[in-house]
Amino acid sequence: MNLTDNNSKNIFSSRERRDASFARAVTFNPFLPEFRVDPYPFYHRLRSEDPVHMSFMGVWVITRYSDAIAVLRDSRFSADMRRWGKYQDIRFREKQGQISQLGQTNSKWILFLDPPDHTRLQRLVIKAFTPQVVEGLRPYIQEVVNEKLNQVRSSGVMDIVADLAQPLPVTVIAKMLGVPTEDRDRLREWSDDLASCLDPMMSVDIFEHLNKVVLEFTDYLRSLVAKRRQCRQDDLIGALIAVREEGDKLSEDELLATCILLFAAGQETTVKLISNGMLALLRHPDQMEKLKQEPTLIQDAVEELLRYDSPVQITVRTAIENVEIDNKIIQKGQQVLVCTGAANRDPVQFPDPDKLDITRPKSRHLSFSYGIHACLGATLARVQAQIAINTLIQRMPELKLRTDTLEWQEKIILRGLKALPVSFKI
Repeated sequence: MNLTDNNSKNIFSSRERRDASFARAVTFNPFLPEFRVDPYPFYHRLRSEDPVHMSFMGVWVITRYSDAIAVLRDSRFSADMRRWGKYQDIRFREKQGQISQLGQTNSKWILFLDPPDHTRLQRLVIKAFTPQVVEGLRPYIQEVVNEKLNQVRSSGVMDIVADLAQPLPVTVIAKMLGVPTEDRDRLREWSDDLASCLDPMMSVDIFEHLNKVVLEFTDYLRSLVAKRRQCRQDDLIGALIAVREEGDKLSEDELLATCILLFAAGQETTVKLISNGMLALLRHPDQMEKLKQEPTLIQDAVEELLRYDSPVQITVRTAIENVEIDNKIIQKGQQVLVCTGAANRDPVQFPDPDKLDITRPKSRHLSFSYGIHACLGATLARVQAQIAINTLIQRMPELKLRTDTLEWQEKIILRGLKALPVSFKI
């Protein structure tokens, strides 16, 4: 099912249209086609003219790095999506005394929990999802990347999104969870939809479809967990079952929700990191050539690509009491969109922020959020991107874009391409 609107072909194509947009009063409108194509000029203007901005949607928009840090570490701002007001009514509305499976699952995602619930769940999950587990996957990730590139190597053309970025993370996560090979196509279909769970706005049709997907996925995982309880295996589900902390352990629903979150967030973030990163390198051939000549730069390169065009553009918070920022009062109950994509281009924090420089000194970008809600899957996303991008550059010589017109997904939280067609020398 297509979970986007029908505006995909309405792509910004003229300087006059952008100039007309800029002639209007400063505003935040992520639904504009020209914003989807390139949000950064809009972010720069907001940051300069109205860095704590009340949007036409009735939510606050934060674009400065310092303000983003302040909000993300302030306990007066809640991550709990059940506080998102009118945008979440459909997800958490009771029907016959029950909220939807989607709402039940979302409410147990560590991403959307506040202390003390967040503290407890993080303490348990982090014992199973360790950096050592991720590092142990490097050979398998390399194997999958090689396999995907071998499938297109003789053609001289590929779509980096469909041929590499999309299949890689779902295959890796399925391996981590111990999903049988024959079930991975089903998981791929589910994972394509699950990222829409992260969006703060959804229609009734999208909600109904996502609820069905989560129901099916939960039933599948419940069966898989039952098998692991009977016959333990050395995989992430087995580790999550076994983990204990001072007599505490994950409930069945928490375990299932954590596995679904791994697919929903881990899949799409990695897809967009690889594809956005490769687009940036294709548009900066000097940087791609530098990386090709010095592949040991890949770790710093991926950090710069994360900063330059972040897969996650926005993090949502809700004020649980009145808070003053930049002489403006954010009232209790109001939503705040922390634009991490804008913060990553703040010239106060990042000199020459619109320049892509893979040798840029390590900087504290916010692409994996900040504070207690920093992404637990960041290491996995980084490792996959490092291997995918380095291997692609080394194995596919003379990589070039095959189109001047790229289409971007119609999403608010995440930023990613629908396709990234390239050619290369055989």
